[in-house]
Amino acid sequence: MKIFKGIKLIAMLALVAAIATGCASKPTEDTSAELDATSQARAEIAAAKSAYAQVDPQHRNYDQIGSMIADAESALAAGDTGKAIVLANQAKLLAEAAIKEGVVKKTTQPVSSGADSYTVKRGDSLWVISGKGEIYGNPYQWPLIYKANRDKIKDADLIYPGQQFKINRAASQAEVDAAIKHARTRGAWSLGVTEESDTRYLSR
Repeated sequence: MKIFKGIKLIAMLALVAAIATGCASKPTEDTSAELDATSQARAEIAAAKSAYAQVDPQHRNYDQIGSMIADAESALAAGDTGKAIVLANQAKLLAEAAIKEGVVKKTTQPVSSGADSYTVKRGDSLWVISGKGEIYGNPYQWPLIYKANRDKIKDADLIYPGQQFKINRAASQAEVDAAIKHARTRGAWSLGVTEESDTRYLSR
């Protein structure tokens, strides 16, 4: 009887330990999955942007592709990585189809009319704001906003709801070209860090 009770006690302790281990490991697995999904979403968005940079602004799907990428970034900012990945993939496929048509990319002129200021909303990024029709209508001109508001923006990847940004309506073609070039060649970025490429851009 004592042996039986001892075996029963060991079995119960093993069961409790297994449950405790399961409870302890699940959040780690979930966190790991979330990080993987976020990384994948960022990679898909970056790939979509890379393809979009090669599409002519006059192409019939140009605005649609830009909007899809902006929506993907908004979804990622809101934590909906699944939606962000789907939208980014769709934008990339649409951009690749436009590229195959062999349309030559042309220089984009800044929008001379429209809002002179913008209040940041939840889910916004400089890319999203710049792509809005009332701002520049081209997400690749976001460095213009960054430079015009360098006193308010420490990290180009980290802006906050309620911030009021000036919109540069007097940018020269050279400034627009420099902004687009920087947006395309900026390189890897991290939240909360001022990238060296951004510092170089601001110093010009």
